[in-house]
Amino acid sequence: MKQYRTTTRTAGMDLGDRYSEVCVVDGAGEVIERTRLQTTEKGLRHYFEGRVSMRAVIEVGTHSPWVSRLLEELGHEVLVANPRKVRLIYGNERKSDHLDSESLARLGRLDPVLLSPIRHRGSEAQADLALVRTRAVLVEARTKLINHVRGTVKSSGHRLGSCSSASFGRRFEEVPEGLRTGLEPVFRVLAKITETIREYERWIDDRFEQYSEASAMVTAPGVGSLTALAFVTTLESPTRFARSRQVGAYVGLVQRRNQSGASDPQGHITKAGDPYLRKLLVGSAQYILGPFGPDSALKRWGLALAARGGKSAKKRAVVAVARKLAVLLHQLWMTGECYEPFPEPPRRRVGVEAKART
Repeated sequence: MKQYRTTTRTAGMDLGDRYSEVCVVDGAGEVIERTRLQTTEKGLRHYFEGRVSMRAVIEVGTHSPWVSRLLEELGHEVLVANPRKVRLIYGNERKSDHLDSESLARLGRLDPVLLSPIRHRGSEAQADLALVRTRAVLVEARTKLINHVRGTVKSSGHRLGSCSSASFGRRFEEVPEGLRTGLEPVFRVLAKITETIREYERWIDDRFEQYSEASAMVTAPGVGSLTALAFVTTLESPTRFARSRQVGAYVGLVQRRNQSGASDPQGHITKAGDPYLRKLLVGSAQYILGPFGPDSALKRWGLALAARGGKSAKKRAVVAVARKLAVLLHQLWMTGECYEPFPEPPRRRVGVEAKART
C-alpha cells in the first residue's frame, strides 16, 4: 500500500469549470482558510505557488489531470479522489461547492485511503489516448448518421442493401429519388467522416510503433494497434500492478461482491475503469469466440464456459474471456513474449504432477 507523508495542512478543492472553491484545514481539523479562485493555470499558480507544501485533494473530473500535474509541479502532494468512493460528499443533505471542498479536506487529513485515490496518466499518454477516443467519437457519429439514413429510407417503403460502414456511401444510388435532395448532404458528411477515421487509424498505427515494449500485444487474436494503444495508454505502466490478475478488476470485468454472513451472491461486473477500453476488450473476446477466431486454449475455455448453459451463458463467457485477455495482454507487456495459442503449463505445476504420479 502506498505510504502517504504526514502534513500539517490539507486543502480540499471543488473544481468548477470557471471557478473552484478551496478550503484549507490544519493538522487539528480547524478550518484556517477559504477562498474562491479561477480554474486556470494563472489562478492556481497565484494561490499555490510559493506556499508551504500541503496535501491538495481534488476529485476526478475534466480539469483534474492538468490541475494535479500543476500542483505537483508546485511542490504539493496531490490526491485525486475517486467520486464513486467518496460517499460522504454525495450523501450530504446540504450539498454545495463550499461544503464539498471542506469534506474533501477533512477526508484527506484523516485518512487518504478513504478517498481511493487514482493516478492520472502523463501528458504524452493522454495525448495518445485522445487519438483513440476521438476515433471512437467519429465512429459513433457515423453510425448514428447511417441509422438515420436507413430509417428515413425504410419509412418510405424502401431498403438499402447491407454493407460495411466504410462503404455505406456507395449506397446513395439506391436512395429513392424523392429523398436524394435531403440525404445527399448526409452522404457527403459520411464520406468525410470515413476519410477522417482512416486518417486517425494511420496515426494510431504510427503512435503504437513508439511503444516497442508492448509490440507483443498485437500477436494476440482480435487485438490490433487500436486496442493495444488504448490498453497501454490507459494503464500507462505495467509495473503499477503487482500481479497481472489485478488488471481484470482495474478495467471493471470482475463481479461485484456483496458478501454478508453466509450470503455471497454473484452480481454483475463492476464496470470500473475506462468504459471504452472495456468495450474494446469485449469486442476482441467476441472475435475470439466467433467463427473466425483461431483455435486456442483461451477460445476452448470460453466455449466450454458458454456450453454450460444457463441464463446469459454466452454473455458471461464473453466477459470472462475479455477478463482473461486483459490479464494476458498485461503479461505480454511485462515479458515481451509473443502470444502462444496453447501455452505450456508452468514448470512448477508439471513437477508437482510428475511427483504425484510417482
